[in-house]
Order: sequence, then structure tokens, then C-alpha cells
Amino acid sequence: MHKIIFFGTSNFAVPSLQSLASDERFEIAGIVTQPDRPVGRHAVLTPPAVKIAAPKGTLVFQPEKLKDESFKAWVTEFGPTCDAFVIVSYGKILPQWLLDLPKKGIVNVHGSLLPRWRGASPIQAAIAAGDTATGVTVMLIDAEMDHGPILAQAEEPIMSDDTGGELHDRLAKLGGELLPGVLADYLDGRIEPKEQKHEDATYCKILTRDDGKLDPNDTAENLEQLVFAYDPWPGTWIEKNGKRLKILEAMEGDPDKTRNPGDFFVRNGLPCLACAAGTVLVIKRLQPEGKKPMSGQEYLRGKNSWI
Repeated sequence: MHKIIFFGTSNFAVPSLQSLASDERFEIAGIVTQPDRPVGRHAVLTPPAVKIAAPKGTLVFQPEKLKDESFKAWVTEFGPTCDAFVIVSYGKILPQWLLDLPKKGIVNVHGSLLPRWRGASPIQAAIAAGDTATGVTVMLIDAEMDHGPILAQAEEPIMSDDTGGELHDRLAKLGGELLPGVLADYLDGRIEPKEQKHEDATYCKILTRDDGKLDPNDTAENLEQLVFAYDPWPGTWIEKNGKRLKILEAMEGDPDKTRNPGDFFVRNGLPCLACAAGTVLVIKRLQPEGKKPMSGQEYLRGKNSWI
């Protein structure tokens, strides 16, 4: 039986944790996740998904900092007895002293086909770029971001109507299916890690709500892809009269070269946004600031419509 410590926080990590916990080839000596955080309008203190999914009786640590005294004392004692650490969507960069603890390093599940989309938002980046396929990579962590050698990959097609949330869930499941066999084969010496083609690397960043602001000086095609990619996080929005209008569903419409980027108008009973090069974004569902989601038609019938 291989002894491991699991690092993970978000929903993306849950299928990987569950698959390892149910596999008799592995013993999870402990789980490391981020602290409970306030969530929602009422700031309710909420545990991370991995803590909720942790098997009963498993030791769970939630250090605010990885150098917190009690956690560091435990991991430096038990880490060298582990065959590997596994990290999936943990949300923090592991320092070198942690990387050096387990016997055969740290195995990571990443939501892209590396070296494409190294970084914190690979799922959104793939949809926003118009990629037709992505996948998951099981790899070894080194000191650079998503740079280590690859153990295995599995491909997943991107559908034309995939949202970031839908693709996230499929990739999380795919990672959970791939991880146990790859991890066992690596620890038993049946897989030789392969260096990435670093010259082909592309990168993505940590997303904030401000990244969801749609710029009409871009084309409607690109903005449509962002609406899909950033659903549910960070969401997409436009601003007019000092208020935000969340764009929940939109599509590229027929062009109109008579209007300037940023103009709002109505076509076939739906609100539209003029974009770059005469392209048009048709807004099908939206949410005005302080109101519930509604269709484009319902918005136009409202007293506070901007159009």
C-alpha cells in the first residue's frame, strides 16, 4: 500500500480525493486544505469542498500558512514516510522544503493538456481561446509553475456550447478516473516521467470579477466565447450609467456596420451590443444590478431598461 498526503481545496479536487480514498492501493495519511472562508452576501463561514468530502476519521489540516507551526511539525515528521504527496486544485504554491519531503515527489492533476494553459484558469482559457479540445494532465511538480514532467494525459472535447462550469465538472471527473492508475504505475516504477515541450507553453492567469467585463472593442465572436468560458466564474458583465448588467447568455448575431462599438440597440425583440468590426452580440439572458436573472425580452419591457 502506498502512503500519501492529499492537498486540495476546490470541487475540482473532490473526484480525485474520492477515487484515491476508495482505492486499496493507497493510504491517505492526511488531507491538507485551505481554511474555512466566509461565503455569500451574509459571509457564512463555509468549509472547502475537500474538507466536506474528506473520509471520516482522516486527519485534516487547514493551515492559513504552510509554515504554521503545528502543520509544519506534523508534515516534516510524516512527509518523509510517504511515497508521494498528491496536489489537486489546492490554491497555494508549495515551497521547496515541502517539495523535498516525500520519497517520489509530488503528483499533480492539472486541468489542461500541458504545456498548453499553464496557470490558474486553464478551463476558462481553453474555451475563451476557441480550443476544440482540452483534457487533464497528471504530472510531477517542480519549482516552476506547471512545468514538471508529465506522467499521463487524457483528452476531452470542448463542445460549442460548453460553459466553464460544465467543462470543469467533466475534467474533474476525468482526473479522478485517471489519477489512481497513473499514480500506482508511477510509484511502482512502470511509468517514466516525460519532459514537457516547454517551447510550446501558453499561460493563463488568476481570474478576478473585473476580468469578466466585456469590451465592445473586441469582436462579438470573442465576447460570446467569454460568456461561455466565464460561466459561472467570474461571470461576464457590461457597464452603463454606472451600473453593472450581468450577461448570462449571449450569441453572435448578424453584423451591423452602421453602428459604433458600445452602442446598444434592439433587434428582433432582443437587446444587442454593437462590437468591433461591425459584429453584434445578441443578449438572450441577463441580470440587472440588484435584480433577478431575466430574459432579454423581459429586460426590454422593464422600466429601467438602458435601451
